[in-house]
Amino acid sequence: MKIIAVGMNYAQHNRELGHTEVNTEPVIFLKPDSALLKDGKPFFLPDFSQDIQYETEVVVRICRLGKCIAPRFAHRYYDAVTVGIDFTARDLQNGFRRLGHPWELSKGFDGSAVIGNFMPLEQLGGDVQQLDFHLDIDGREVQHGKTADMLFRVDDIIAYVSRFMTLKIGDLLFTGTPVGVGPVKIGERLQGYLGDNKLLDFYVR
Repeated sequence: MKIIAVGMNYAQHNRELGHTEVNTEPVIFLKPDSALLKDGKPFFLPDFSQDIQYETEVVVRICRLGKCIAPRFAHRYYDAVTVGIDFTARDLQNGFRRLGHPWELSKGFDGSAVIGNFMPLEQLGGDVQQLDFHLDIDGREVQHGKTADMLFRVDDIIAYVSRFMTLKIGDLLFTGTPVGVGPVKIGERLQGYLGDNKLLDFYVR
């Protein structure tokens, strides 16, 4: 099982982090399977970072084996979606970037890929590019996004990634985060929603 993630896929989020370049292709990175956190289990703050930030994302589940998938057929390769959190050690990431080094360690640590319960896409209207999602922390909305605002659509991302690596059943695609990322603290409760459907609910320890 692979966890495939897309960086810089919402224009306003790019601006909040100071990214000014215009990407002509999706920015792709991977998380190991040991990063997966599910079933409402708590997220434990690691001791190697002083700035762990949430990034709320729609997560797509791959349901078919595929390689070199044409964009017009990409919708056949996923069947369900949920809300996820791409936890990022922002201080580590910034340091790696300044040095021109890879920054996987700031994204791929244990527990950094949180997923909620999956829903069939059909129950949400059938169009992955028309989803509304948000994150609450301790009952207060902190991040809100619409998949219609993605710079690279899900089908185009799947087509792009499948040129380089075979997609397998059960692979997960984190599709990028909108504006509004921020730090988390011990004791906070994070709840993620697709529309009115609460799919994600866990505590930071």
